Amino acid sequence: MNKKLLTLSTTAIAAAIALAGCSSGSGSGSTPGMNHGSSSNAPAPSAGHNSADVTFAQMMIPHHAQAVEMAEMILAKKDIPAPVTALATKIKEAQGPEIRTMTGWLDDWNEPTEMASGHAGHSMDGMLDDASLKELDAAQGTGAAKLFLKQMIAHHEGAIMMANTEKTGGKDPNAVDLGNQIVSAQEAEIKEMQGLLTTL
Repeated sequence: MNKKLLTLSTTAIAAAIALAGCSSGSGSGSTPGMNHGSSSNAPAPSAGHNSADVTFAQMMIPHHAQAVEMAEMILAKKDIPAPVTALATKIKEAQGPEIRTMTGWLDDWNEPTEMASGHAGHSMDGMLDDASLKELDAAQGTGAAKLFLKQMIAHHEGAIMMANTEKTGGKDPNAVDLGNQIVSAQEAEIKEMQGLLTTL
C-alpha cells in the first residue's frame, strides 16, 4: 500500500512540475503578483503562470475561433439586419486579436496551443456541434440573424464560465485581466443580443 501511495505521489509531483513549465530558477520564495508593476502589454514571465492560465488559453483559443467563424458566416450572408452585422463585426474584431494574444502567451510559456485530449473543444460550454454550424451556414435572412443571436448567446455564456474560472484560479496577471475583460464585454453583448432578438 505504501509503495502504491509513493508511486501516486511521485506521479502527482511529476505532473505538477510539468504543469509549472519553466517556473524553476525564479528563487525559492513564493512571490505572487510581482509582475503587476509591468508597464508593457507583454505577457508576464513564465514563472508567473499556473496550470489554470494554461487551460484558460488552450480552451479559449478554439472557443474564440468558433465565434469568429460564426461571425464570418453572418457577414457573408445577404439581407442580415444591420445591427446584427455590426455585432458580428465587433465580435470578430475583438476575438481575433485575443486569439493571437493567448497563442503568444502559450508560446512564451513553452506550452502547447492545444489541449492534450485533442477533442476538448467540443466538450466546452457553449461550443456548437457540426450540425448546429451547418444549420447556421444554411440559414438565410432574418432566420439566420435570429439563429446566430441565439447560438452566440449560448456561446458567450460558455466563454463567461471559463473566464470566471480563470479569474478565481489564474495566476498570470495578464491572463486574469483578459478573463475580466471577457466577462465584462460578453455579458454586455448578451444583453445587446437579447434586445436584438425582440426586434427581429
